[in-house]
Amino acid sequence: MRLLGNILWHFPFFGFISAFCVFLCGLFLTITVVAAPIGLGLIQFSKFLLCPFGRAMVSKSDLNVQQNKAWKAYSTIVMVLYFPLGLLMTIVTIFQIVGLCITIVGFPVALVLVKSLGTYLNPVNKQCVHIAVAEEIERRKGQAAVEKANLS
Repeated sequence: MRLLGNILWHFPFFGFISAFCVFLCGLFLTITVVAAPIGLGLIQFSKFLLCPFGRAMVSKSDLNVQQNKAWKAYSTIVMVLYFPLGLLMTIVTIFQIVGLCITIVGFPVALVLVKSLGTYLNPVNKQCVHIAVAEEIERRKGQAAVEKANLS
C-alpha cells in the first residue's frame, strides 16, 4: 500500500518536483548560514517528500539527539522568527488539503500534506526517519503515558 501511495504521489502529482524545490530552498537557506536551522529542516523535509508513505518527520528531541546548547538557543530564536511564515504556509496547506479531498484521486496527496503540517509550521530540529522508527517512538510515548496514569 505504501508503494502504491508513493507512486501516486510522484507520478500523477509530481511529488519529486516538490521534493526538489524544497531541497533547493533548504540548500539556499543553509548556505546563508543565518537561516541554517530552517534550511536543515527543509532538507530533511525534502527527504520525506521523496518517500512520504514510508517515512515520517519527528522532532530531534523525540530521538534523544544531543545538540549544542548555543545551536539549540539559536534554533529557537530562528523558529520564533519563522513562525508567522510557517503559520501562513500551514493555513494555505489546509486549504489545499480540503480541495484535494474533494476527489478520490487527490486523497493520497492530501494525506501527504496532512502529515506535513507540523513541518510546514516548524521545520527546525526535525528529522526524517523510517515509518517504523516513528511508530516505535509513538508506542513508547503511549507506554510512558499509561505508566504515568497508573502511578497517579
